[in-house]
Amino acid sequence: NKCMTEPRYLEASIREDLAEKMVLVAGPRQVGKTTLAQRILAASEAGVYRNWDNRHDRREIRAALWPGGEALVVLDELHKWRSWKGWLKGEFDKHRGRLRFLVTGSARLDVYRRGGDSLQGRYHHYRLHPFSCGEVAAGGRPAARVVGEELRFSARASNEALRALMKFGGFPEPFLAQSSRTLLRWQKERLDRFFREDVRDLESIRDLSSLQLLAELLPERVASPLSLNALREDLETSHRALTHWMEVLERLYHVFRIRPLTSPNVRALRKMPKAYLWDWSLVPAPGPRFENLVGAHLLKFCHFLQDREGVSADLRYLRDRAGREVDFLVTIGRKPWFAVEAKLAEASIDPALVYFRDRLGIPWTYQVMLEGDRDFVQDGVRCMPARKFLSALV
Repeated sequence: NKCMTEPRYLEASIREDLAEKMVLVAGPRQVGKTTLAQRILAASEAGVYRNWDNRHDRREIRAALWPGGEALVVLDELHKWRSWKGWLKGEFDKHRGRLRFLVTGSARLDVYRRGGDSLQGRYHHYRLHPFSCGEVAAGGRPAARVVGEELRFSARASNEALRALMKFGGFPEPFLAQSSRTLLRWQKERLDRFFREDVRDLESIRDLSSLQLLAELLPERVASPLSLNALREDLETSHRALTHWMEVLERLYHVFRIRPLTSPNVRALRKMPKAYLWDWSLVPAPGPRFENLVGAHLLKFCHFLQDREGVSADLRYLRDRAGREVDFLVTIGRKPWFAVEAKLAEASIDPALVYFRDRLGIPWTYQVMLEGDRDFVQDGVRCMPARKFLSALV
């Protein structure tokens, strides 16, 4: 499998940015952050890898034992040290003439800049996502595009790649193995470690069993507006606790939420986000799983535009009080760029796409289908195979 040997889609960007600042790479557990960092380290003339979870490495980090001369320092899971930010600022300022710092972690590193000793201006921040149609097809080289213009489509992605992503998800280990047994064992072990290590090390959770129960309930609620009140009743807990648990799952890259677009041109819902999983292979029903896969691809695309290009891309969904809904809308600077409706099979164009396109002035609208090969335009909406659409992203 060429995915094992090709660079990840962020590798070239990170190498480039390390020349001027430190780089922080965050993402879910087992998404490939350490492998990516070690590839970059292996290509450096000199360097060192330290993991905060390792007791010996922890002592060396605290003692700041670095190689002499110019070198790359890779620090894994450093955010689990409460004082990491101020310490890292000091080390970077002291050694910035000769040392380059690459820091990886399984929690949102960007949120820590809000308080205390800020690293602002000293780093570039990236979020590493699972494999996608675009990355598998392009071999780690993101496709060229012009932000705000129509996406450039090709038939690079195969049906086999999309089917494998649907069945096994995009995390490297199960995707590369493409074994149902490997997937089930990997899911269990990963979730066990997620709650036993990541949540315990980073968050103050008194009722861990209820947080785990919440995580078990979410796959059945993917792709529908998420009612915290209904979840609160199911879990028999307070709204405050449930809100905190959802924030924890979001910070640790288990779940991501997409909020509805608010606009004076439509009577839209103002609350009720939809929740999706970073590991869409956990979603049991084919329809919601496919929608989750498409949403994860679009989020990866938006994060790449934000992190690499500095573009204010955002992902929303559309729903008004009359019940009309479109699965996804990508905006640039709060202005609509393109809307996407996900369908399992070829169907007539969803009227909601036409309605919202006309009311909001959406330049491009797409209906993408998991099954089927036709590529056609109806009522100004382009209907096309998902593998073709998704391969135009990252």
